[in-house]
Amino acid sequence: MRPDASEVVLVRHGETEWSRELKHTGRTDVPLTDQGRLQARDVAAALHGRQFALVLTSPLGRATETCGLAGFGDAAEQRDELREWDYGAYEGRTTSEIRQEIPGWTVWRGDVLEGETIDDVAARVDRVIAELRATQGDALLFAHGHVLRVLAARWLGLEPQAGALFALDPATLSALGYERETSVVRLWNRRV
Repeated sequence: MRPDASEVVLVRHGETEWSRELKHTGRTDVPLTDQGRLQARDVAAALHGRQFALVLTSPLGRATETCGLAGFGDAAEQRDELREWDYGAYEGRTTSEIRQEIPGWTVWRGDVLEGETIDDVAARVDRVIAELRATQGDALLFAHGHVLRVLAARWLGLEPQAGALFALDPATLSALGYERETSVVRLWNRRV
């Protein structure tokens, strides 16, 4: 059983040109915009004074830069498991563009041509969750929209497709934790 105060704080990276345009941005290392850098500094202000036993970041530049600008770069450990979903042939394309070829397509229910399956993503985040549950104290993660949504679903014991229910904007704070022995969402998609 974990104490009620133990939290896992999630930060989606700041704005990029592709996130602003709603393009699937998996493995392409698109940099933060000036607005994204400002957002990361706002995260720093929101987390000022917080102490974390573990700080993890995706190795992709938009996440590591957000982490650094938020003031946690020196403490962060990179985890490949926190990379964004590999969108394969859909990289750099919007859902609307993909739906012109595959009506009704969604990353949550459709196939990702030449990319990762949702079960692949879930297996990666399950490894991170195991590490988080073994950590004594609060943890802080910097990563990407879809991978963090899958992580939230898996934290709650849900199928990875339930990540569709957790909209997540750039440079927002979310927190997972416990109510007694039950894994819960404590905060979601709060703009800073």
